[in-house]
Amino acid sequence: MFFTKVIHQDKELSNERLELMDKGSLYFLGANLTLRNCALIVKVPARNLFTHDVRFIDCSVEVRQELKNYQRWVLSSLKDCRFTGRLSGCDFGRWPGYADGWEHGAIEDCDFSGARLDGCRFMGCEPTSLKYPGWPCFTILEPLRVAADLRRAEWPGSFGDIVVDTLHQQPAPTRALTLYAPEEARRFDTTPEALRAVIERFDCILY
Repeated sequence: MFFTKVIHQDKELSNERLELMDKGSLYFLGANLTLRNCALIVKVPARNLFTHDVRFIDCSVEVRQELKNYQRWVLSSLKDCRFTGRLSGCDFGRWPGYADGWEHGAIEDCDFSGARLDGCRFMGCEPTSLKYPGWPCFTILEPLRVAADLRRAEWPGSFGDIVVDTLHQQPAPTRALTLYAPEEARRFDTTPEALRAVIERFDCILY
């Protein structure tokens, strides 16, 4: 299949609406691109989207098709941005050594309360500066630091054996991990209600 390349780089855009929706296009945002108070509409799979050295400032990002396993957010900075839609397996923030261009990564004062996140990580940031989605999503703050405490609880299904017991293996910069209870329950043979009964016992888990 022949793809059309759509490239935005080496400029600053303000108050623009960028629609990234053509599955026959590859969208390249960066390098040296600043988007200020822009609206991004994303309706393409991760393989069609490339972000690198972008400064997103006060932007809204509306994901209209679930964005899966997109780690390239860590190659750009996001400040005062708002996300909506479904994202799974995505990483944000500053991850030293992840890939060329990692030094451009940052996240601060962003709002994900209108999004549905599952398996999304926030790296190298101040996690309390972010707004996370509420239940049925839940967010483990500083997962490496609290892993031992969480392992002492009795978790339903196989969630404890597979997720909690491996929290200490998350990358060192991980400051928060957000999960979607219905999907985690389906995957690990339990129910959202059973998960919540344990989650409610921990101040380090937001829901």
